Amino acid sequence: MKSISVFCGSSEGNDSKIISEAYALGKTLAQSDITLVYGAAKIGIMGTVAQGTLDANGKIIGVIPHFLKTKEIVHTELTELIVTDNMHDRKVIMYDKSDGFIIIPGGFGTMDEFFEITTWGQLGLHTKPIGILNVNGYYDALITQCKMMVARGFLKQENLDAVVVDTTIAGLLKKMKNYVPLPAPKWLNKERL
Repeated sequence: MKSISVFCGSSEGNDSKIISEAYALGKTLAQSDITLVYGAAKIGIMGTVAQGTLDANGKIIGVIPHFLKTKEIVHTELTELIVTDNMHDRKVIMYDKSDGFIIIPGGFGTMDEFFEITTWGQLGLHTKPIGILNVNGYYDALITQCKMMVARGFLKQENLDAVVVDTTIAGLLKKMKNYVPLPAPKWLNKERL
């Protein structure tokens, strides 16, 4: 993996462990020669991940839609800044620029990004690894809900298993590097998409 998108909050939250792990993730990506792809903000958890990467002399691609550029504080020290027309284009470019995806704590926007990218994987539109860094139990309830989806017949176990989860950065990156993608669904005709 040469580049990883990190989906996370534009708010800082109130858990110091999450803040320190976000910084450590950015630093670890840089030390592993992995380019950070993220939402381009200097604020919140996004800014913390970026600062960790910068402090370790890493490369960063920031992607932000035009209408947010005036509302969020855009990081000025990025290797590359891409401004898009809308949120969907932002996600598509982040997808195109990344070899994998990591979800760390965030709010509705992070959940939107997580569920869209996992749905694309479930449909066979990509075979890139998706990881959840479950810092301080932040995603315990989400994982429980996903297991409920399986139990109630709305999600296949194999699709849930395709999302790797760990509580440590090193453990998560190792699982992502060893990720074996699911075969594309037999009913899917990629040429029609």
